[in-house]
Amino acid sequence: MVKKHLLFLTEQLHLMENPKIENRQKVANIILQDKKLFKTLIFITFNIDDKLSIKAAWILEWICTHHHLTWILPYIDLFSEKINTVKYDSAIRPCAKICAQLAEEYHAKNNSKVKKAITNTHIQRFIETGFDWLITPQKIAVRAYSMNFLYYWGLDEKWVHPELKHLIETKIIHESKGCKARGNIILAMIEKSQKSAL
Repeated sequence: MVKKHLLFLTEQLHLMENPKIENRQKVANIILQDKKLFKTLIFITFNIDDKLSIKAAWILEWICTHHHLTWILPYIDLFSEKINTVKYDSAIRPCAKICAQLAEEYHAKNNSKVKKAITNTHIQRFIETGFDWLITPQKIAVRAYSMNFLYYWGLDEKWVHPELKHLIETKIIHESKGCKARGNIILAMIEKSQKSAL
């Protein structure tokens, strides 16, 4: 990685006071104008002992979900391998959202670049991380994104839906109103997919 990119992007992230849309978009615009900075952004996101990784994760998610999801694909090995190491709540949520976006895009009807880039190894890592996020103390948003992407990966990996259903029914829906609402939506989706498979 180029040191000047790291210093420059670190400075931009330090200047960002909070995750307001205009602040995220401002830093995202800098990276969108110089794609070489994207690799540096990923590096900072996974420098998990530094709280600056939280701000990097906010920008990474903003670029992936509002601009170019495909930009993550050259780094999908690293992303899928490192997401389970992220430890700050505020960094886990954006990573979970990217996972959910990748799973949805992979299962979209068009033959996307995402489908070509994601391998079974990546899928297994996403599944493992998703279940980890469901069985450990996490915020509601992380649980919701995890249930979403586990539902989608469960369309390919048949063992996932029964495990996910069991976890939702025995644990998730008893945690909060938000978890119960999302859990019930996912249970309905699982039931529908099982009926259509008959």
